[in-house]
Amino acid sequence: MGIVLKQSLRNTVVTYVGFAIGAVNTLFLYTSFMKEEYYGLIQVILSISAVLMPILAFGVPNTLVKFYSVFKEEKTKDSFLTLMLLLPLVFILPIAFVSYFATDAIGNLLAVKNPIVKDYVWYIFFTGLAMAYFEVFYAWAKIHMKSVFGNFMKEIFCRVGQTILLLLLWKNLITINTFIKGLVGFYILRTLIMKIYAYKLRMPKLKFSFPDSTKNIIKYSALIILGGSTAIVLLEVDKVMLNNFLEIENVAYYAVAGFIATTIAVPSRAMHQITYPLTATYINKKDYVALKNLYQKSSLTLFIISGLLFLLILINMKDLYTFLPKAYSNGFLIIFWIGLAKVYDAILGNNNSILFNSDYYRSVLLLGVLLAVLAVGFNFWLIPEFGIKGAAIASFSAFFIYNSLKVLYVQAKFNIQPFTIGTLKVFALLLILGVVFYYVPFSFSPVLAIGFKSSLVLILYIVMLYKFNISKDVNVLIDSVFNKIFK
Repeated sequence: MGIVLKQSLRNTVVTYVGFAIGAVNTLFLYTSFMKEEYYGLIQVILSISAVLMPILAFGVPNTLVKFYSVFKEEKTKDSFLTLMLLLPLVFILPIAFVSYFATDAIGNLLAVKNPIVKDYVWYIFFTGLAMAYFEVFYAWAKIHMKSVFGNFMKEIFCRVGQTILLLLLWKNLITINTFIKGLVGFYILRTLIMKIYAYKLRMPKLKFSFPDSTKNIIKYSALIILGGSTAIVLLEVDKVMLNNFLEIENVAYYAVAGFIATTIAVPSRAMHQITYPLTATYINKKDYVALKNLYQKSSLTLFIISGLLFLLILINMKDLYTFLPKAYSNGFLIIFWIGLAKVYDAILGNNNSILFNSDYYRSVLLLGVLLAVLAVGFNFWLIPEFGIKGAAIASFSAFFIYNSLKVLYVQAKFNIQPFTIGTLKVFALLLILGVVFYYVPFSFSPVLAIGFKSSLVLILYIVMLYKFNISKDVNVLIDSVFNKIFK
C-alpha cells in the first residue's frame, strides 16, 4: 500500500474518531455540565481565535508545503525553514503590541452586547497564536510525509482535553474560569508537542541568509492569507457576529445545531485527501478527460453520501432533540440551512482541488475575499432581522454564491462541470424519501424511532440507487460488499 493511501486511510479513521469525541462533547457534555452563557463564551473565544489564526500564521503552512521541495541543498532548506519560523512574527508582534496597549478598547468592542467577553482578549490572542504555530509545525511534518500524528493532534488532542475539563467541571473540581484557562492551555500544549515532533523530523538550523526567491515566497504567503482568512471567516463569522447582536447563550444554541449539520462534511474531508493528489496529477499532465471524469464521479459520490446524511438528520431531528436540554431544541432551521450549504459543498466534488492546483488560484482567492465581505454583510442584515436563524441563512447565502461562482469559473476555464443526470436522480430520490419519512409518524421511543427510520431509509436508498444504476462506483461497492458477505 502506497504511503499516500496508507496515511489517507489512517487520517480518515483519526478524523472520524475526533468527530465522535466532538459529538459527545458538543451534544451531551457541554449541554449538560455547563451553563449556556459560558458555553457561548467558549464558542466566541474559539471562533475569534480561529479567524485570527490565518493572519497570525502569515500563510506559512501552505507556503511550506508549496516551496520546500523546490530547495535541493541542505543550506538553502535551512534558510527557507528559518524564514518560515520568523515570518509569522510580522503580524504576531504588532498585534500583540496593539492588544497590550488597547486591551480595554478591544474588550469593549467585543463586549458591546455581552460584557462577559470583555476580560478574555488575551485568551483569544494566545489561543489564536497557538493555533497558528500548530499549523506551521503540522505543515513541517507534512513536508516530510508524516501527517498522521499531526492529524491526531489536530482532530483528537484538544477534544479529549475538553472532555477531561468538562468531567472535572461536572465534579466541581474546577471553576469555569479554570476550565477556560485549561482549554487555552491544551491548545498551547498541543503546539509545543507538535513542535517537538516536527523538530525530531528535522531540527532547524537558523540561517539568516534567506533564499533568493524570498520576495516571491512572501508574496505567495501574503496571498494565501486571503484564502485562509476567507475560508475561516465563512465558517466562523456567524458565531462571532451573533455575540455582537444577541445574548451570548444564543451562540451556544447555534453551535450545537451547527455541529449537527457539519457531520455532513466529514465524508468530503476524507475523500479530498485522496482526490487532491489525483487532481494535481491530471492537471499537471493536462489530462482533462480524466479530470472531468474525476470531477463528476467525486461530485456524484459525495452527493449520494452527504445527501443521505442530510436526510437522516432531518427526519430524525425531533427525536434527536429529545436527548438535549429544552433550551437547545429550536435548531431545526439552523440545521436545515447549514446542512444545505454542506450538501452544496459536497456536490462540488474536487472543485477546490482543481482551482488551487491550477494557474487560477489567485483569482479565486480574491473572489473569496469579496465573498467573505458579503458574508459579513449578510450577517449584519439578517441577524438583527431573524436572530440565530438569520445567521444560518447568511452562511448558506454566502456559501451558495461562492460555490456557484466556483462552478461557473471551472466551467469557463476548463469547460467541465460536476453535474450529470445522476445528480438529478439522487435529488429526486432524496426528495421523495424526505417527504415520506418526515411526515410519517413513528410512535416508538426516540431511540427506537431513530434506529427504525434510519434503517428503513438506508435500505430503500441503497436498493433504489442499485436498481436504477445511478452510480457505477456505488453499484460496484455494493456488489463487492454482498460478495464478501454471501461468499
